[in-house]
Amino acid sequence: MCSTECDTEKQTVMRRIVSFVRREGRLTKGQSRALEELWPRYGVEYGEQIDFKDLFGNDNPVVFEIGFGMGRSFVEMAREAPAENYLGTEVHRPGIGACLMSVRDLGLVNVRVMDHDAVEILKNMIPDSSLSRLQLFFPDPWHKKKHHKRRIVQTDFLELAARKLKTGGIIHMATDWQEYAEHMRDTGNGCSFLKNLSASGDFIPRPDSRPVTKFEERGIRLGHGVWDLQFEKISEVE
Repeated sequence: MCSTECDTEKQTVMRRIVSFVRREGRLTKGQSRALEELWPRYGVEYGEQIDFKDLFGNDNPVVFEIGFGMGRSFVEMAREAPAENYLGTEVHRPGIGACLMSVRDLGLVNVRVMDHDAVEILKNMIPDSSLSRLQLFFPDPWHKKKHHKRRIVQTDFLELAARKLKTGGIIHMATDWQEYAEHMRDTGNGCSFLKNLSASGDFIPRPDSRPVTKFEERGIRLGHGVWDLQFEKISEVE
């Protein structure tokens, strides 16, 4: 029989609001084969805390990306920065398969991927003060007001992210939804342990280091705006 403490823990897990919906989609033959053949080499199963030196075989800075989609910009950034290690998570299996194929085709050795809830990965697998950068590009905006509570960017998320960053580490976010961009800005500006890297405390131009995604290109053609923000961790979270 489960104890009262165990029951309470289960209820807490059941009540936790997730910021994503898992959409399986249809795997191509190539993506399916990549998941089968390449996951043992590049995939990381959810479990114990990660030792990044053991995982990558070096002490290079580690970048963690949440929701890399089909992996196009994620892989491009890893290719352009071989002296950095890239760990990304995505819950869309066709995207993971596509990413793995790109990693293989480019012969990259500085990429690892996961298929799990990013918040749980941060809480349970990422050591404190271990990341140089956390990237969150085009998360689901949950645009209906009644769904705003599902948005991943909340104060408690930024606190968690900051605990995993080294001092001086960067949280880089981008969205094509202006109201969400303003929410991200205001939430980040309200955290005393973060410094907005925009001189005006607002948004920054897209850095050259962030490639334009296919999704973003389509939005630009349709006249949509894109807002980038970068926050530096300047102190420990109290």
